[in-house]
Amino acid sequence: MADVPADLKYTKDHEWARIDGHRVTVGITQHAVDQLGDVTLVGLDVKVGGALTAGKPFGTVESVKAVSDLFAPVSGTLVEVNASLNSNPEKVNESPYDAGWMVVIEVADASALGELLDASAYGAYLGSL
Repeated sequence: MADVPADLKYTKDHEWARIDGHRVTVGITQHAVDQLGDVTLVGLDVKVGGALTAGKPFGTVESVKAVSDLFAPVSGTLVEVNASLNSNPEKVNESPYDAGWMVVIEVADASALGELLDASAYGAYLGSL
């Protein structure tokens, strides 16, 4: 089974969320990376200051195998993007939980964070696939 860090929250769309107060850093999980193969492009459809809606696409990840949508784990305002992925998308493969992060969202409603899966629940979900 893929690496599932205990300090993160997860979605069934294989995004992870690192919660820091009302800000959430988002990326894709090791499981998603394993399924995609070598990431060749990360394309974001929103700009800093733009609104994101939980469960709605905010960009795509392209790999040698497929193009996959990125889904916002929570609703809020985009406050930061990992611009280094424009020239170094391989960071997603090399370090999906650290250098390969994608965006930071200022959460609109902190209670929505409770809807995300913890590591145990996400691990169980992976085991059911």
